[in-house]
Amino acid sequence: MLLFVSGRCDIPAFYSEWLFQRFKAGFVDVRNPFNPHQISRIALTQDQIDAMIFCTKNPLPILHRLSEIPFPYLFHVTFTPYHQDIESHVLDKKAILEGIVELSKQIGKDRVYVRYDPILLNERYTISYHAQAFEKLCAKLQGKINKIIISFLDMYKNTQKHAPSLHLQELSHAQMLAIGKCLGEIGASYGMQIQTCAEAIDLSSYHIQKGLCVDRKEIEALVGYPLALKEKGVRTQCACLATVDIGDYNCCSHGCAYCYANYDEDRISQRMMQHDPKSSVLLGHITKEDVVTMRKEAPRQLRLL
Repeated sequence: MLLFVSGRCDIPAFYSEWLFQRFKAGFVDVRNPFNPHQISRIALTQDQIDAMIFCTKNPLPILHRLSEIPFPYLFHVTFTPYHQDIESHVLDKKAILEGIVELSKQIGKDRVYVRYDPILLNERYTISYHAQAFEKLCAKLQGKINKIIISFLDMYKNTQKHAPSLHLQELSHAQMLAIGKCLGEIGASYGMQIQTCAEAIDLSSYHIQKGLCVDRKEIEALVGYPLALKEKGVRTQCACLATVDIGDYNCCSHGCAYCYANYDEDRISQRMMQHDPKSSVLLGHITKEDVVTMRKEAPRQLRLL
């Protein structure tokens, strides 16, 4: 089993103490987002967990505790060039960059991926703006990471709500090609591998290949054995290995106007106040109405037969 931590909220940034408490307890409970009283209990044991994929905008709160993570892992750190008009409460970008550099020093550049996504356009954030920001990013991270993953803005429910006030443009094919040309040339000049994530457009002529965020070859190299897991992408054009997300929606205070996971912004503060680092679930506690079911994978030795 591959644990995804998390595509629903930023656990490293806001809930890292809870995560380490779950490691000590040896299990974690995850609410079904479509049926909150349905709880999946996951044993955090070596025979159940193959690896962990951390996804965060701010790795700083977890950097001093990396040695306590009991499973093989890698990091995806999202770094975008936007200001508070788009990301109202994201930490200062210089601090995040330093965090990426420190993360690379501690665990190696092969285990740190930077996500420059989503790419959006309006009067302020033009193609020229992205080119300048991307070059600064590559210059800072040259030799510190191997791969940058890019994707273009998708109009999720929350994004559509903010689109008029932010004057967000629906990107044309020609604009995507122009962006790909700029970023691909910049990446190549710094020796960076650039790949798209779940995008139909072909940018290979600009040194940008289609890739996977959770790639079988890379994860198997990380864990040291073949994985009996299926490719089960969560979006169209996605063929990543199947993961199990232990996060929850509408409980991240980064305030990103393009976020798909915060689709009910009015509830975020209230939901975050329900968090107890000692609880087995991310928000609230197990109640008598909840039905807890143990989620089990075949023991590793059987999966390898």
